Amino acid sequence: MAGHTENSITIDAPFDLVWEMTNDLENWPRLFSEYASVEILSREGATTRFRLTMHPDENGKVWSWVSERTPDREKRTVRARRVETGPFAHMDIVWEYAEVPGGVQMHWTQDFAMKPDAPVDDDWMTDNINRNSRTQLALIRDRIEQVARDSESASVASSR
Repeated sequence: MAGHTENSITIDAPFDLVWEMTNDLENWPRLFSEYASVEILSREGATTRFRLTMHPDENGKVWSWVSERTPDREKRTVRARRVETGPFAHMDIVWEYAEVPGGVQMHWTQDFAMKPDAPVDDDWMTDNINRNSRTQLALIRDRIEQVARDSESASVASSR
């Protein structure tokens, strides 16, 4: 069996701002609430290999792993995968961006499977990812929309 999740949100902001903020890996700890740090390990062409470290969980455990991420602005997609899979047999993620009425829809698809000896199964992880994705997407939306509002206010003020 394998896990599959799809979650999306519409962000009331220009595409360029949404793209730039969500693909600025070094600033992910300020965009996502779950990440304590991001360490860029290498860049090759459009692909970035990086280490993500989370804040300690409820048991005090700090989770960390290496991922690769390749954005394609022309196609408005990002493909990512875990290189250090930890409890996952595999984890593949696709981010898709589409301009829609009201802003930019950002859609996350995650396909994964847990290893047989993982502490949780695919169903548990599916529920966990869905719950956490909704939280993180709302937070990302709110933070990007605040930057868009602040930028718009600054533009209006400077044009006076």
